[in-house]
Amino acid sequence: MKVLMVEDNKSVSEMMAMFFQKEGWDVTYAYDGEEAVDKFKKEADDWDIITLDLNLPKKDGMQVAKEIREISEIVPIIMLTARDSDSEQVLGFEMGADDYVTKPFSPITLIARMKAVRRRSSGSNGVSDGNEDGFDVVTENFKMNSGTREAYLNDKLIPDLTPKEFDLLKAMAKKPRQVFTREKLLQEVWDYEYYGDERTVDAHVKKLRSKIEKAGPQVIQTVWGVGYKFDDSEAAK
Repeated sequence: MKVLMVEDNKSVSEMMAMFFQKEGWDVTYAYDGEEAVDKFKKEADDWDIITLDLNLPKKDGMQVAKEIREISEIVPIIMLTARDSDSEQVLGFEMGADDYVTKPFSPITLIARMKAVRRRSSGSNGVSDGNEDGFDVVTENFKMNSGTREAYLNDKLIPDLTPKEFDLLKAMAKKPRQVFTREKLLQEVWDYEYYGDERTVDAHVKKLRSKIEKAGPQVIQTVWGVGYKFDDSEAAK
């Protein structure tokens, strides 16, 4: 993988460099927010994943994430921070983060998180069922193509889906009207345990819904006290 690690603490970068080298990854380091944005812009289409510290000089991590998302909706971002408040994590997800790791962290844990996020974003788990149009999830008014990472509601493209939003939508759309608990979605979509961190799901559902509404009626419904379900039965044109 080609990795951009944005971290102002050089000792953390030096520690991770040994683990990155072992994985054989091509890693570039940025030590402040302005440098991070500049380096990302120069090779915007080439990065496979970004690890982004929040407490950065010159430009903080939230602003960096916002500017990166204005350029690319799909590059995976893992935020690294010593902060552990609910509001900070939710804001991070709303800024476009795919995952959130709290310092101090184990290098092995971060590597595992990076692999999981990258595996999901690459679409390696999505295969066509032979449909001539390539749509491997088709319901009454909705269809998805895991090869092109596109989803359509009433034949209108749902715009700018991030890898995690696409996977979240696919997990529910494959089983219309089935209710998913937040814990179940964490297991299916994030590919590892979040140990009850349900804010992750809620933050992503919020952004996913805003994008669905640009294409048509809302198909992600809240089942109070339980979780969420996909239902496009009332989404006809």
